[in-house]
Amino acid sequence: MMIPGVMTLGGARGAVRRAWLARTGRLAHEPERGAALLVVIGIGLVLLTMVATAMTFSVSGSLKATSDQNWNGAMAAAYAGVDEYESRLANDNTYYRFGNSAAAFSAGSTLTAPVVANPAFGVGATGGWASVAGSVGTASFRYEVDNSAYTSSGVLRIRSTGRVGTKTRSVVANLKQAGFIDFLYFTMYEIQDPAQSGVTTPGCADTYDWAGRPAPTGGWSVCSDVAFGGGDVINGPVHSNDTIRVCDATFNGKVTTGNPGAVGANYLRTNSAGTVCTGQVFNVGLPANSPVIAMPATNASLRGETRTDAGVAEPGCLYTGPTSIVLNVGGTMTIRSPWTRATRVVGEPATSGSTPAACGVPGTRAGTLGSARGATIPVLSANLLFVQSVPLLSGDPNFTSDTAWPPGQNAARCAAGNGIGFPLANENVASVPTSYGCRHGDAFIEGTLRGTMTVATDNFVYVTGDIIYSDPAVDVLGLVAQNALWIWNPVCVGAGCPAGGGAILPDNRRIDAAMLSLDHTVQVQNYHRGGEQGVLTINGSLAQKYRGIVRQTAGTVVSGYTKNYTYDPRFLYIAPPKYLSPVAATYGISRLVEVSSAFNASGAIIP
Repeated sequence: MMIPGVMTLGGARGAVRRAWLARTGRLAHEPERGAALLVVIGIGLVLLTMVATAMTFSVSGSLKATSDQNWNGAMAAAYAGVDEYESRLANDNTYYRFGNSAAAFSAGSTLTAPVVANPAFGVGATGGWASVAGSVGTASFRYEVDNSAYTSSGVLRIRSTGRVGTKTRSVVANLKQAGFIDFLYFTMYEIQDPAQSGVTTPGCADTYDWAGRPAPTGGWSVCSDVAFGGGDVINGPVHSNDTIRVCDATFNGKVTTGNPGAVGANYLRTNSAGTVCTGQVFNVGLPANSPVIAMPATNASLRGETRTDAGVAEPGCLYTGPTSIVLNVGGTMTIRSPWTRATRVVGEPATSGSTPAACGVPGTRAGTLGSARGATIPVLSANLLFVQSVPLLSGDPNFTSDTAWPPGQNAARCAAGNGIGFPLANENVASVPTSYGCRHGDAFIEGTLRGTMTVATDNFVYVTGDIIYSDPAVDVLGLVAQNALWIWNPVCVGAGCPAGGGAILPDNRRIDAAMLSLDHTVQVQNYHRGGEQGVLTINGSLAQKYRGIVRQTAGTVVSGYTKNYTYDPRFLYIAPPKYLSPVAATYGISRLVEVSSAFNASGAIIP
């Protein structure tokens, strides 16, 4: 019997059982609820990790992108520095003199600070930087200049460092003036030198064919036009300001002309008389148009290189009157120059002078410039010598009056020759009536060169024999004549000579040099006499105002030389010492390489 409110033993046991079941039931369900929570928490952690990772990659990617952008921008800024320096040279071709002599890259250079400060010349942490145009100050550059080899090779070196953010990068560029030696063959006018042809027709001497020069007519060239032909082979770049006439010639280099119309297939396929011809071969493309290149009026600036008061680090040597130069195999040269009294001068016009042993000693005793054998001295490596006519001003240290003569010379001998052996006995000089003046600034040169040198004259240069480099990879010669540059080719006349005159020199000639005639031509003397003489080989470059003739065919009679001209590829990168450049000088990059950064972003030098 149950008593209300009183739990029996059995009831107590049932209550305990029910409580236990309820408890165990809850416990059975609680692990499921805990597992779900763990799953939720785990998923949350995974998602958080993914978000954090994504943010990390995003931020690091942004930083890397910025770093890469600054890295590339620093290189662009370095290039901008080179371009900016080139523009300064274009505006002032003497800007190569300026720079910061404290820069490590400029060691050995002669530099001064420009009147107008240039922040790009900054060096070190306190030095300036120039801002890249359009960068709003975010990109900058500085550069260091090395002009130590400029006078000897015509090459400037510049190390430009660009900076963007914390990144800097440096490049080194070689800059070389664009000039006549960029071409194997260059002319102003494609006509024979009027001084040789005798043509005085108005418009011939100073007018381009494409600008209205009288054209060949009726099988006759009014202005003595000259054409390529006769099997000529030109192994290098060619430029003429004039219209180029071409017959059976082969061009193995780029051909350009100042004529805007005679390009491509429109070039003149005519001979010198204007007659249509065939056989033209252009292996690097048909002629293209290129701007006219102006020659300087004078080479007097080269004479200035022999002054001791002109700020020239190492002046060249000045010789007066007819001067013979024989280049010797061992790196010396033998010079004979009887009229010379001072080989370096002061002032323009000169007022005083000196006689350094490096140039040879004036006088007539053995071993001096006026002696029968001349003076033997080392080649003026990385320098020049200039031959001037006897000065007319009495205050000049090289002046000699019209009634006075150097030892061994007199009026009769001067009338018969130039005092150093020219002309030869029985030599025909009718083709060059102004040759061999005894007071003229003429140079007579031949031999084997070991070194780098330029020879310039205020009158003629005569190449009297072969000129050969001892080492074609190192040696360089420049020849610059104010008037004609003659490839000396004496022809015999008179008793004992062949009928019509015979050539005196052996067949075949070779000249290793860069040659330039400012007022006239580079031409074979007596090209129309003496019969066929083999091949004229030129290794270098040839630039002239008027076309020089080296060969003539008259019916079945052939005289002179066949051309074998080859460009010296080194002239793409270097030039003979102090060689002349065009009137409007421009610079181009001949080499450019990246190097280790010279400065860090703070401007400090990186060791």
